[in-house]
Amino acid sequence: MSIIEKVFGASPFKPLLEHAKKVNECVGLIRPLMKALTEEDYREIRNLQDQVSKLEYEADSIKHAIRENIPRRYFLPVDRADLARYLRMQDRIADSVEDFAVILIIRNTRIHPDFINEFIDYSEHIISLSNSLMSAAQEMVNLAETSFGGEEARKVLDMINGLGEGEWKADRMQREISIHIYEKEEDLDPVTILFYEKILMTLSQIANAVENTGDILRMMIVKEG
Repeated sequence: MSIIEKVFGASPFKPLLEHAKKVNECVGLIRPLMKALTEEDYREIRNLQDQVSKLEYEADSIKHAIRENIPRRYFLPVDRADLARYLRMQDRIADSVEDFAVILIIRNTRIHPDFINEFIDYSEHIISLSNSLMSAAQEMVNLAETSFGGEEARKVLDMINGLGEGEWKADRMQREISIHIYEKEEDLDPVTILFYEKILMTLSQIANAVENTGDILRMMIVKEG
C-alpha cells in the first residue's frame, strides 16, 4: 500500500470495476439460459438459475464492501452521491438478470417455434448492450487518474453514446415480438402469453438499467470534465 493510500484510504474505482465484471458475468448467462429455454431443457435452466443467484450474491457482496470502505477523507474526483448512484444502478443490472432467471424456473414455458429466433435475437442484443457498458467501465480506473477529464473522458463518452440508441432498439424489438405474439394468440393459452410478456419485460429492465448506468457515468464525466 502506498503512503497516499495509507493516509487517504484505497481508491474505490478498482472495486467498482470488479463489481462491473461480476455484473457482466450475470448478463452473460442470459445466452445459455435462452438456449436452454428454447430447447426446453428445464433442468439446465434450474442449474443456470443457481449460477445467476451465486453471481448476483457475489456482486452484492462487492457492492456492500464498496459502500462500507469508501473513506470519507479519500479525495474522489467525482461526487460521492453520484458514485453511489452509479453503483446502485450497475447492481440493478444483476438484480434484473436474476429476475429473468427466476421467471424461467417458475413455469416450464415452451417458446413457440415461430418466436424462437426473435427471442434469441432480443437476448443477444441485451448482452451486446451490457458488453458495451463493460468496455466503458474498464476505463474507470484510468478516468479516475485523469480526474474524469481529458482524452480518456472523451474516449469513454464515445463508448457509452451508443447505449441510448441500443436501448431504443431493444424497446422496438420488444414491441415487435409482442405484436407477433398477439397475432398468434389463438394458438397460445393465456398463461403462456403472460409468461412471454414477463420474459420480455425482465429483459427490457436489463436494457434500461444498462442505459441508465451509462447515463450516470456520462453525467459524472460531464460534471467533472
